[in-house]
Amino acid sequence: MVKITVLPGDGIGPEIVREAIKVLDVLNNRFDLGAEYEYAAIGGAGYDEAGDPYPEATQRLVKASDAVLLGAVGGPKWESLDKPLRPEAGLLRIRADLGLFANYRPAKVHRQLLSASTLKPEVVEGVDMLVVRELVGGIYFGQPRGIEARDGERFGYNTMVYDESEIERIAKTAFEAARLRSGRVCSVDKANVLECSELWREVVTRVHQDYADVELTHMYVDNAAMQLVRDPRQFDVLVTSNLFGDILSDEASMLTGSIGMLPSASVGEQYALYEPIHGSAPDIAGQDLANPLATILSLAMMLRFSFGRTDLADRIDAAVEAVLDGGARTHDLGGGTDSLSCSGMGDAVCAKLEVIGD
Repeated sequence: MVKITVLPGDGIGPEIVREAIKVLDVLNNRFDLGAEYEYAAIGGAGYDEAGDPYPEATQRLVKASDAVLLGAVGGPKWESLDKPLRPEAGLLRIRADLGLFANYRPAKVHRQLLSASTLKPEVVEGVDMLVVRELVGGIYFGQPRGIEARDGERFGYNTMVYDESEIERIAKTAFEAARLRSGRVCSVDKANVLECSELWREVVTRVHQDYADVELTHMYVDNAAMQLVRDPRQFDVLVTSNLFGDILSDEASMLTGSIGMLPSASVGEQYALYEPIHGSAPDIAGQDLANPLATILSLAMMLRFSFGRTDLADRIDAAVEAVLDGGARTHDLGGGTDSLSCSGMGDAVCAKLEVIGD
């Protein structure tokens, strides 16, 4: 028996999570997965329920579970709150609380969706990369930070900081991941300008000495952003800091045609959290329009990495491929007037899951 904490969150979060739970129920009922799940609040939902975007009850539950499935957080409803009470603060806190230092964001172009990308098919065909983003350090967590008044005007400041052990940890994670793929790591920094990046490059180069079987290259972040749209097939594993990883992984998502297709895993020494990389999309929340595939594929990552059920993870992946092969599309994938709803896409995946391989 495995225990999962489910955090639907805000906006489209409850809708996309509902479809992933449908898939989980199929796995429980037909394949004896033996997964128990319990819901809790986070983000704006956490504030509405308990006055805290990461309530104590949620903290206790996630630490007693084997894995966490998260939808999305945020929305205009909570933008006027003080920063510590905003939904995004809950997301940062759960990452820090669970020690989720490594974020895996795969970006794979499905052959059925080549036309959905805004780039030419010959540029994106065959793209299959993994962005490994450091998740609990850097400018998002660095101190000091704030907004203050000085000499009659306000100024804002943040601190980008990494110590050697943090860089070593994420570098090892990237090299280990590359060993399971094509054996190539590109470390992205801004070492020509930032001292923090100078240290990053130095430490990543040193760690590489223990991974001679993996190829290592370095690239400045501005060049990496350009290369992602010029020649994305050159990349296998990208490893980078929290800020750069946030930006580059979202850019990489558009190679695939829609951010609604990309799952992620955030892992630490003891805990792991799985979520789609997109946001809460409040403009379509409650309309049954969202694409649930990234959340369903996040569940597949959970089965593969947290529970060792590669067989069931592969089955989900195959079901998604079969649904796309059959022409099913949500609105974000160019479905037009024939678009499937969020629940319709979830039902389609469950139907394939029931029969695939039989």
